[in-house]
Amino acid sequence: MTGKRLTKGITHWPETERPRERLMAKGPDALSDAQLLAILLRTGRRDFSAVQVAIELLGRVGSVGGLAMCGIEELCAIQGIGPAKAAQLKAAVELGRRSLATPLSTGTRISSSADLFKHFHPILRDRKQELFKVVLLDAKNTVIKESTVSEGTLTLSLVHPREVFASAVRESAAAVIFLHNHPSGDPTPSLEDRHLTERLGEAGRLLGIPVLDHVIIGDGRYVSFADQGWLKGQHNRD
Repeated sequence: MTGKRLTKGITHWPETERPRERLMAKGPDALSDAQLLAILLRTGRRDFSAVQVAIELLGRVGSVGGLAMCGIEELCAIQGIGPAKAAQLKAAVELGRRSLATPLSTGTRISSSADLFKHFHPILRDRKQELFKVVLLDAKNTVIKESTVSEGTLTLSLVHPREVFASAVRESAAAVIFLHNHPSGDPTPSLEDRHLTERLGEAGRLLGIPVLDHVIIGDGRYVSFADQGWLKGQHNRD
């Protein structure tokens, strides 16, 4: 494909080279990342096709995965991408994230930290801030519900036992599991993570709602406090 052709809109390209037509004829696997993004963008800007704008976008963010780390304002900084197109891109990323997550619905039984990782890794791995979640379990270790407790750097003030266990008491949970992500990608627990887990474990013991695990999720890997034997005086998951 010559540079001269690229300066024309996609409608001037041969049908076999247009991203949408190519996808319909050969399937999504036949398209490059830029071509797939061009379908979402639909149009480019003056003298630039949607594919060229997509290539520029990928150059800015590094890869398709980098889109998850970009905010709306960052996307809109690229000529040819306004609020509507930025919203479409973010929606597509979120749909992809959700499609990869193993369903964790009411009644799902949690038997290992790997079960938790499969569900939460796609959801948490690209977050720019730490997200702290609690999973409420019944006496059979099946899920009652999950909820987000806080967003931001974890501290004892942000993740207070009162707020963390309020829903567990309200839902008559038999046990809880905590999860949070490390935006750095390294799931190694910090000293603050350890102190927080110990504090929450003590609160759980007082309330008779044991903490079965605290899972920290990084990029492609995780650390489970239960697997490491770091939870004091708690019951086993099984």
